[in-house]
Amino acid sequence: MLKPSPNKLYSDHNSYYEFVVAVAKRARTIAEEWDPAVPMEEKPVSLAVEDFASGKCTVDSVLHAHSGKSVHN
Repeated sequence: MLKPSPNKLYSDHNSYYEFVVAVAKRARTIAEEWDPAVPMEEKPVSLAVEDFASGKCTVDSVLHAHSGKSVHN
């Protein structure tokens, strides 16, 4: 698999930090939703980066989707 350049994956109005956080959140979602009976051929982070590269996810959509969740109990 060719690894896309991070500079091409996040827009001018998003920082690199926001991109990394969004990829991590998307990867966590992928891992949580994965059926443990099915072996993963790629790591969740790789799948998350592919989602951003294909346009399936954007930094804004991922960060806004998770913004309503509280980090604290």
